[in-house]
Amino acid sequence: MTAIALTIAGSDSGGGAGIQADIKTFSALGTYAASVITAVTAQNTRGVTAVEDISPGVIGAQMDAVFSDLSVNAVKIGMVSRSETIAVIADRLQAIRAPIVVDPVMVATSGDRLLQEDAIAALTHLLLPLAHVVTPNLPEAALLTSQPIAENRNEMIAQARIVLGFGARAVLMKGGHGEGAESVDYLVTTDEVLPLSAPRIDTRNDHGTGCTLAAAVTANLAKGLPLAEAARKAKAYLQAALEGGRELAIGGGRGPVHHFHGWWQA
Repeated sequence: MTAIALTIAGSDSGGGAGIQADIKTFSALGTYAASVITAVTAQNTRGVTAVEDISPGVIGAQMDAVFSDLSVNAVKIGMVSRSETIAVIADRLQAIRAPIVVDPVMVATSGDRLLQEDAIAALTHLLLPLAHVVTPNLPEAALLTSQPIAENRNEMIAQARIVLGFGARAVLMKGGHGEGAESVDYLVTTDEVLPLSAPRIDTRNDHGTGCTLAAAVTANLAKGLPLAEAARKAKAYLQAALEGGRELAIGGGRGPVHHFHGWWQA
């Protein structure tokens, strides 16, 4: 039976992050991609120039259309910039038993803020308790926990435990914004801490890395993999997409990773 993954996120007109990155990742990993668009961004490799939110009514209608017809095996939530958006998504997900991955897209790779200040409380109180896993990067974890940006393993794990306190079952702390020769993520649950390490790749093409990793976790969960294995395989897929994307020449800023590195070379 075909595994179906649903992404609930914003559209990136440049194609490197958001809905576009999620659909590419789902497809590359052998899952059928469904989507609910929460916002439209005017965005390219250089940054975000405009954002227009989709109305909560239309977001809810999209979710109703998907869930009334498709047997969704996993859900990924990305850019949800307003508290009203978060409320309608949380309401529709109450009865969903599929794994839910929350990627708290709060700051773009370019540094542009994508989540309104008053929506942080709604995110932590309404969506995080529904999450099988939350996948913040270091700046996002700092915003979620009202802490300085973590600078080492102990601080990353401590912030992950704060996020667990919001009700999430697991936290995948993404270490891509850190320093050093190794990029280390930590999968943290109440019972264990699992480090996921890979050599840090020197490349300008890293737009959409966070979306891609979270989408890969979602695709793997949709196929029935346990969380730890889903996270390991997602890390390996992103690493290959970063390596395969070194030579991509797309745009004048931070280009995208190569989602289809297994099918064609840059």
